[in-house]
Amino acid sequence: MARFGVGFPCPSLTGKSQRAFSTRAKWFPLALAAVALGACSGTHERDAANAAGGSAFPATVLAADGAVKIPNEPRRIVSLSPSATEDLYAIGAGAQVVAVDAYSTYPPQAPRTQLSEASPDLEAIVKYRPDLVVIAEDNDHIVSQLQKLQIPVLFEPPPSNLDGAYQEIEQIGQATGHTSGALPVVSEMKRRIAAIVRSVPRPSRPLRVYHEIESNYYSATSHTFIGQIYSLLGLKNIADEAHAAGVYPQLSAEYVIASNPDLIVLADTVCCKQSAATVAARDGWQNIAAVKNGAVLGVDDSIASQWSSRIVLFVERVAQAVKGLEARSR
Repeated sequence: MARFGVGFPCPSLTGKSQRAFSTRAKWFPLALAAVALGACSGTHERDAANAAGGSAFPATVLAADGAVKIPNEPRRIVSLSPSATEDLYAIGAGAQVVAVDAYSTYPPQAPRTQLSEASPDLEAIVKYRPDLVVIAEDNDHIVSQLQKLQIPVLFEPPPSNLDGAYQEIEQIGQATGHTSGALPVVSEMKRRIAAIVRSVPRPSRPLRVYHEIESNYYSATSHTFIGQIYSLLGLKNIADEAHAAGVYPQLSAEYVIASNPDLIVLADTVCCKQSAATVAARDGWQNIAAVKNGAVLGVDDSIASQWSSRIVLFVERVAQAVKGLEARSR
């Protein structure tokens, strides 16, 4: 009988290879709680507050953890979130970044350090004399520790959908004095994703997809920014039936085999060295439609699991795979 494990993924969502599962297990409840708290204030209230702030300083940014007051335009930014690091450079704030965590691998010119969001070291962070710290998870209560030192912290956890990802980019823009840089980035993301979606023919039959975050079968439902992409491309997500175990449920090998996905997307090619060959070698997986038809798509972990401006690349890769599947079915 297929079963679902209960727990949280090894989040490639913030740089999967950097942390042990025990650390990751405490990460997602905090992130989801932050999203929920942010949502309580209402989308219109947040939009109004952010629009009013513009790029002027002092600024008040309404982020996931509430209102963040930033007295002056930041000149020494520390990013402990790979997604935020990418966004900072995308909007033109790269010159203000003095340090990023060890798992911020893009862009290559980002000043990588041994800082870790999984196990934040207050003293190590403070030595960079930051006037803004951007994070995606509040491990060891690092937010309150930094706030005690009057260092502004912008909390940008994994969004539940693409609109949330766009909103975080705009918040980072406002917090760094680059609203004018953030808005065109978001507009271009929306334009490109819409164009990609239009280019994909609706499948002649529902195509099932299995998204693998980690080789112990953690996945993502349609109630995530990852899952929304599959929905936009007309795919049926096999993880959705496991929603009772959370939006990032742990499936079982038996369940995946029984679901017989048409497409398998591997977001654990870097952290867990997974590939079409390793998947085909799993016991019983050789009979899955995706394996038999060569529809196992490996994507770099950071592109497949981060919610930065490069998420467009992930949409492109999946769209190409869907087009290939549809072409073979004709």
